[in-house]
Amino acid sequence: MPAAFLQIGARIRAERVRRGISLRGLARGVGLSPSLISQIETGKCQPSVSTLYAITTVLGVSVQDVFGDGADAAARAQTAGGGPVALAADGAGVPVVSPGVSVGEVAGPVVCPGQREILELDSGVTWQRLGHVPGSNVDFLMVTYAPGGCSSEEGRLMDHPGTEYGYLVQGELVVTLGFRSHRLTPGDAVSFASATPHSYRNEGTVPAVGIWFVAGPGGA
Repeated sequence: MPAAFLQIGARIRAERVRRGISLRGLARGVGLSPSLISQIETGKCQPSVSTLYAITTVLGVSVQDVFGDGADAAARAQTAGGGPVALAADGAGVPVVSPGVSVGEVAGPVVCPGQREILELDSGVTWQRLGHVPGSNVDFLMVTYAPGGCSSEEGRLMDHPGTEYGYLVQGELVVTLGFRSHRLTPGDAVSFASATPHSYRNEGTVPAVGIWFVAGPGGA
C-alpha cells in the first residue's frame, strides 16, 4: 500500500495567511529571502530541517501541526476519482495521499509501513510519522539522513521549544550540541532540551536511520 507524501508548503502558507503574517514578515522572522519562502510555499523546493523548525517557531505552531490531525484532515478532505486529497477550501493543509490510503488511517493507532505520512526535506532528510495520539504534543518519527544529508546545508545550528529523544538504528549520525559534537552509531541514544543549539549530519556512506521523539512544550 502506498504511503502518504505530505505537501508541507501549502500547509505553511495556509497557517501564515491564517495568522495574518505577510510573506516578507515570515521571511524576516526566519532570516531567509521572501523568494525562498515563496518557493517553499509553492512546493518548488523543500525546507531543510532547521528551516522548517524556524518557520514553525515564527508561526507559533509545532512540526506536529505540519502533519495535521488525521481525523481532522479526513473531515476536510475532498477526493475526486480516487485521486490525491486536495488542499481544503478553508486553507487548512491536508496530506496528499495516494489511492488506497485513507487519510484517517495514517495517524494510528496502528500504522503499517505503507500507511506512514512522509515528509521529504532538503539535504537528503526524510521523516516518516510512526503515529500520533490525539491531544498529545509529541512527534513520533523514523528519521533518515542520506549519505551527506544534514539538518542545514549552511551548517546552521537550530533551536526550538521542547525536548528530543533519539535512538540510532543504522549508520552513523553526527549530533552537534552547542560547542560539542557526538558521533552516534547503532544502539546509541541521545536526549536533550531542544532549546540547545543543535544540528545533525551524516558523514558516512550509508543512510543513517533512527527513531526520534520530539516533545513540545507540555510534553505528552
